[in-house]
Amino acid sequence: MLTLEKIYQARYVLRDIIRETDLIPATKIRSDCNVYLKTENLQRTGSFKIRGASFKISQLSEEEKQHGVIACSAGNHAQGVALAAQSCGIPAVICLPEGAPISKVEATKAFGAKVVLVPGVYDDAYAEALRLRDEKGYTFIHPFDDELVIAGQGTIGLEILDQIDDVDAIVVPVGGGGLISGVAYAVKTLRPSVKVYGVQSEGAASMAASLNEDRVVCLESVRTVADGIQVKEPGEHTFDLCRKYVDEIVTVSDDEVATAILKLIETQKLITEGAGAVSVAAVMFDKIPVKGKNVVCLLSGGNIDVTILSKVIERGLLKSGRSDTLAIQLEDKPGQLAEVSALLASLGANVVSVSYEKASEGSSITACVLRINIETRDEEHIRLVHETLTEAGFHILP
Repeated sequence: MLTLEKIYQARYVLRDIIRETDLIPATKIRSDCNVYLKTENLQRTGSFKIRGASFKISQLSEEEKQHGVIACSAGNHAQGVALAAQSCGIPAVICLPEGAPISKVEATKAFGAKVVLVPGVYDDAYAEALRLRDEKGYTFIHPFDDELVIAGQGTIGLEILDQIDDVDAIVVPVGGGGLISGVAYAVKTLRPSVKVYGVQSEGAASMAASLNEDRVVCLESVRTVADGIQVKEPGEHTFDLCRKYVDEIVTVSDDEVATAILKLIETQKLITEGAGAVSVAAVMFDKIPVKGKNVVCLLSGGNIDVTILSKVIERGLLKSGRSDTLAIQLEDKPGQLAEVSALLASLGANVVSVSYEKASEGSSITACVLRINIETRDEEHIRLVHETLTEAGFHILP
C-alpha cells in the first residue's frame, strides 16, 4: 500500500540521486493569479521520471538486480530506468514505441540500455516488454502503475509544500497517472485544503474518461503532440488514487499546448515538451478555477525533439495571433504589391514571405492571388490588418 512513510523513504533514498528542482514565479503566464513553475524539466534526464525509477530499482532484491530490468516508455521513463540501472550496474532493456522522438531514443542508449523499438504506441511497447519479461526473467519496472514508482513521484509533492507555504492549487500533467497519484496523495495527506488538478491532452484523455465512467477505460486510439502522456489506458492503482485524491481532470488541445510551449520559451526561457506544458496550457486557457489563487504548474519534462520544436512554435504563433497568412485576390497589374506592402508597413505588420499565384479556373483571366505571411502582435492586430486592407478595396479570401 502507498503510504506517506513510503514517500518520505523515497525522498531519503533519492537525496543524492535527483535534483530538488526550483519553484519559480511566472508573472507573465497569467495576470489574475500567482503562477509558480515546478521545473522538473530541469531534472536529471530532463524529466521527473528519474524519481520513481530510481526508488523502485533501489528496492529490488540482489537476485532481481542480477536478472536485470526491463521497462516500456514513450521516452522519459526509459531514460530514468536506464540511468538508475546504469548507476547500480544493472543491465537494462527498454521497449519504446517506434515513433518515439529520436532524441529520447538516443538519450536512452547513451545511458547504457538496450533499446527495442516496437511498432505502435506506448501500450504496444508495454505488451512487448511483458513478453520479454516472461521470456528472459527480467524485473519489470512499470512507468506508472507501481506503488514504489508512485512513491518516488510523490516526492515532488513534498518539495512543493516545502517551497511554498500558501499554495492553493497544484496542476499536474496526466498520462498513465503515476505522477499525479504520488503528488496528490502526498499533498492531500499533508494539506487536504490544497486543490490538485490533472491535465490531459484531448487526444489521449484516458484518465479523464475513466473517472467520468467510474471504471478504467481503454481508448481505441490516442494522438497528441504531448507524446509523453499519450497513454490509451491508465493503471488500476493510479485510477483508484486519482478517484480518491484528485479534484478534477481537464483536457487541453494541441494548439493550446503549442501556445503554452511558446509562452514558456518567450517569457520564462524554459524549454518543455508537450506533456510538460499541459499544466500551463490549462491555466492559460482558463480550464481550471485559479483566479486570485497561488497555483503551481508542474513542468514534468523538457525532452522535446528539436525536429518538431519549430513546428510547435509555428503552431503556437498562429494560435496566439502572432502570425497570419493573407490570401488577397488582385488584378494582375503594376503597383498592387507595393500598395499592400505600404499598408502592412503602416500597421506595423512584418512581412515574412510572399508568393504569387496566377488565376484559377472560374476566375477572371487577369486575376491573381497574393499570399503573404506576416508577423503580428495579437488577434486584435490581425483584425486591424484585415479591416484596413478591406477598407482599401482589397478582397481577402477566406
